[in-house]
Amino acid sequence: SPIALQHARPHRGQAICRLGNRPGPATRPAMLTIRDITVRLGGRTILDQASATIPNGGKVGLIGRNGAGKSTLVKTVIGELEPDGGSVDLPRRARLGYIAQEAPSGTKTPFEAVLDGDTERTQLLAEAETCTDPNRLGDVHERLIAIDAYSAPARAARILVGLGFDEEMQGQPLDSFSGGWKMRVALAALLFSQPDVLLLDEPSNHLDIEATLWLESFLSSYPGTLIVISHERSLLNRVVDHICHLQNGKLTLYPGTYDSF
Repeated sequence: SPIALQHARPHRGQAICRLGNRPGPATRPAMLTIRDITVRLGGRTILDQASATIPNGGKVGLIGRNGAGKSTLVKTVIGELEPDGGSVDLPRRARLGYIAQEAPSGTKTPFEAVLDGDTERTQLLAEAETCTDPNRLGDVHERLIAIDAYSAPARAARILVGLGFDEEMQGQPLDSFSGGWKMRVALAALLFSQPDVLLLDEPSNHLDIEATLWLESFLSSYPGTLIVISHERSLLNRVVDHICHLQNGKLTLYPGTYDSF
């Protein structure tokens, strides 16, 4: 299931450039700041004071040769790995979403698992059923409307269809699916939860061409900030507006698609 993290202390980042007519990082506030991150593993320096500022709403492709440290950087960003130096900063209350390594399982259906991906909606609906305070109940319903909670089932079904689940498959238990299809459910739940920063590592690995094309279209219009690790050139050309290159332990952020890079 997707995991949401919270970080405090927003940090203002450097301007790098403008991209076409879209506001460049100079005018877009920083959403994620990687500041002087150093990570040493087994006596080897993997990240060496690496820094990058990801603007709010930016769609960034993280690239680098195998072994360059992309996975190490991701683990540091999500808080799984403690750096030897530096920091990772998000604005207060910003949610960072990623897919855990364990595939979802059990008797839940894909449809139920995706709906559960929005934990705030689930909690508010449960509270609405038991709340006896009229003022609090009014606040709960107001928040449910604000997060578009009542259209959530239709949105969850659309995401699942896009990733290859027909109506019958959406109602089958998770344990009836293979590992690859379970990971599709995890991806669907993450997309449905709409975190402020969406972090994806090779998201097309378990997808066929139709689902990959749907994902590219979905990500290109994603309203939040996106960081994606991918070897799929088409995805990096159709979705991202920046490339973050990891080389020799350093990060360099460039405007444009992969071909531009």
